[in-house]
Amino acid sequence: MKIAILSRNPNLYSTKRLLEAIQKAGHEALIVNHSICDLIIEQDGPSIIYKGEKLTDVDAIIPRIGASVTFYGTAVVRQFELMGAFSAVNSQAIVRSRDKLRSLQILSSAGLGMPKTAFTNFSKGGEKQIIEHVGGAPLIIKLLEGTQGLGVVLAETRKASQSVIEAFHGLKARIIVQEFIKEAKGADIRAFIVNGKVVGAMKRQGAEGEFRSNLHRGGKATIIKLSRAEKQAALGAAKALGLDVAGVDMLQSARGPLILEVNSSPGLEGIEKATGVDIAGAIVKFIEEGVNKRPVKISNQ
Repeated sequence: MKIAILSRNPNLYSTKRLLEAIQKAGHEALIVNHSICDLIIEQDGPSIIYKGEKLTDVDAIIPRIGASVTFYGTAVVRQFELMGAFSAVNSQAIVRSRDKLRSLQILSSAGLGMPKTAFTNFSKGGEKQIIEHVGGAPLIIKLLEGTQGLGVVLAETRKASQSVIEAFHGLKARIIVQEFIKEAKGADIRAFIVNGKVVGAMKRQGAEGEFRSNLHRGGKATIIKLSRAEKQAALGAAKALGLDVAGVDMLQSARGPLILEVNSSPGLEGIEKATGVDIAGAIVKFIEEGVNKRPVKISNQ
């Protein structure tokens, strides 16, 4: 079997681990920089040109699409899908999860717990109203395009909240406003989902004085055993967004687990080191099962 990892950086931990897991399972592995693929769309069918050569006989792909190249990256994933390759993460599910507002709307519709969230169009004087919608200060303000904890602000007072929202609106930046979950104490949980199962979970604690728990921001990760409610919430979130491979971030609150975000390209380093679980191997096993279950194409010729 030939499996392509779509990654712009072959030196990343996740990319190297996936490459290692594919080869260990006895398959052919290749790393494809999706940002330099040319997509050919014609009557003869879709094809992909990579470094001057047509990519052929790719049985499956593992998309590792960065947020900054979501549009082009998902176009490449879709092209592979149309060419008959099995994708560990569906192209439409990537698009769904990357749109923070859309994903929260879907999770809300599915009845999953989440911090109360408000979104509004730019309007003069609307700052006070949106603050009230989430129960007042303190509150969290997030850029819709932010990743890895960037573009996330904790506003501790009503006045500070209003000032930050006004500043973002002045820059025409799209934001969501969320209630602050005090009892989470700067920590969150990431559950790693592969093929409808939680294969690993870790608790991330923010650095001292830091409300964000992202490992990129200095947070520490430790293994955690999920409660039944946390497991159900994580699996429900991944299912609602159509993701077979996902990292589901949750807060522990007095009213149960609250979904923060569902990541379609979750990093492997933190979760593998915290849990000791071979997550990369689990993804390759899922691909093997997926490829074997594909319907066989019967030629009419």
